[in-house]
Amino acid sequence: MQWRVIAETMARLEATTRRLEQQAILGALFRQVPPDQIDRVIYLCQGQLAPPWVNIEFGLSERLLPRAIAQAAGVPEAQVVALYKQQGDLGLVAEEVLRGPGAGLTLAEVYARLQEIAAARGAGAISRKVSLLADLLSRLSGLEARYVVRIVQGRLRLGVGDATIMDALAEAFGGKEARPVIERAYTLRADLGLVGRLLATQGVEAVRQIGPEPGTPVLPALAERLPSAEEIIRKVGTVAAEPKYDGLRLQVHRDGERIWLFSRRLEDLSETFPEIVRAVRRQVRARRAIFDGEALAYNPETGEFFPFQITVTRRRKYRIQEMEERYPLRLFAFDLLLADGTDYTPRPFRERRAALEALIARDPDDTIQVTEQIVTADPRALERFFLAMVERGLEGIVAKRPDAPYHAGARNFNWIKLKRSYTGRLSETVDVVIVGYLLGRGKRAQLGIGSLIGAVYDPENNRFRTVAKIGSGLSEEEWRELRRLLDEIRVPVKPPYVDAQIAADVWVEPRYVVEVLADEITRSPLHTCGKRNEEPGYSLRFPRVVRIRFDRRPEDATTEAEILRLYEQQQTVPERA
Repeated sequence: MQWRVIAETMARLEATTRRLEQQAILGALFRQVPPDQIDRVIYLCQGQLAPPWVNIEFGLSERLLPRAIAQAAGVPEAQVVALYKQQGDLGLVAEEVLRGPGAGLTLAEVYARLQEIAAARGAGAISRKVSLLADLLSRLSGLEARYVVRIVQGRLRLGVGDATIMDALAEAFGGKEARPVIERAYTLRADLGLVGRLLATQGVEAVRQIGPEPGTPVLPALAERLPSAEEIIRKVGTVAAEPKYDGLRLQVHRDGERIWLFSRRLEDLSETFPEIVRAVRRQVRARRAIFDGEALAYNPETGEFFPFQITVTRRRKYRIQEMEERYPLRLFAFDLLLADGTDYTPRPFRERRAALEALIARDPDDTIQVTEQIVTADPRALERFFLAMVERGLEGIVAKRPDAPYHAGARNFNWIKLKRSYTGRLSETVDVVIVGYLLGRGKRAQLGIGSLIGAVYDPENNRFRTVAKIGSGLSEEEWRELRRLLDEIRVPVKPPYVDAQIAADVWVEPRYVVEVLADEITRSPLHTCGKRNEEPGYSLRFPRVVRIRFDRRPEDATTEAEILRLYEQQQTVPERA
């Protein structure tokens, strides 16, 4: 398989925003790729060399990439930098200055060289990385180099989501009946490359056998929301209700002495929280297990939990021991997915809960605890439990269907969250994705950002639709830091998978999620969330940033459908007494 074919396919994907067309393009590519290399193609189409939870970094900054391009093209580095300032895209710059026909490198050769660049370590590693990349680029045509540079920079910009890749795999290897099998396998083992390779080499039945495996994260189950205990009981009947903690969600994996801790963004945080790793070895009775939990920092002298802003400071690569001593963690386990060969995901929650309680041994330190729970069909009892959790400073509760399976990767009414009180106004926060910003005037211009353009996610069409302009909630220092982060992912034009009528001063890749509190949801001709034909869309009124959610993927943001449901609830829910 020639790298030229991959690059030409990426160019066709980049040129269209139509999901069915993208699906057809990818499906045709997958049928051409040797089955034992399809995992590499999938990863590269995602802009990476491996699944997202494998920590592979190229280690070449935006300052070093022009040097590699200049060496490859035999032109002054200043010329490359000047072109970059004009075009805002190093991939296009590489395409312009690399005029040769290329040496006909294969997919395997390009992939191996990219792995070599990422793996370079030790003294002189930066110079070696630059030289390796320059040598690779010198043997590529301009089009081929465009996508190699973007992959190394982390800005591939194809606009192809996981759902489109799954559609294309089904089209190439199994037809419509294979699509739900592929999706189920991916939710239980979040590695599309692995799923694709197994499908291409062994067929649909082999994919059907995939289950949870320690070391590969499961896509987390997510909760819907309702406005009151009465609505929850009316919707579900008997529920098992648990506290809703405001911490860091972790998925814990054990295979013997090997422990993994995966974040909600599928990041491997195993080295970040050593006290939890030690506690898993002490307290978890199974040799192979996967379970869900929420980590919170607490004061060891009083036992009180710190707010999320303190807990999130534990997410760091340095001074880990010092932070552990200052802000130790407790992990509240709340669901079981696997234990010693038994896949618990299809089993009812009441059975998973009983097995979880048997799995976690009590320990004098009690770093890991099973979350408390009540089971009730009485809305008054559920309301009392909710108020008790709020009184303790928690966010609220999560009510679960006792007979429901673990629905990996899905947001549905098997889990329902109830947060601090609803009124006729919107008093629950929503998570929105930053897709751009406006520069502002006067003092706001000095901060670098006048207002953020926030969007919610439409998973069916893989689109981010605008719902708010947000200009308050952060300190001056936080605005300046956010500007720095956003400028690292700025793009010259609106990404094709962002649906917006607003003209941003700066567009960015949808990467950062902010939690936003607003007064209410209103109809708006300005925003595209929920907009159909000539009808106005929906927007957040008087939104302000509560915090940046580094624990959320863009795809985990509030969905367009949730905004519409919240708008309906807002119109009908009376104030609490």
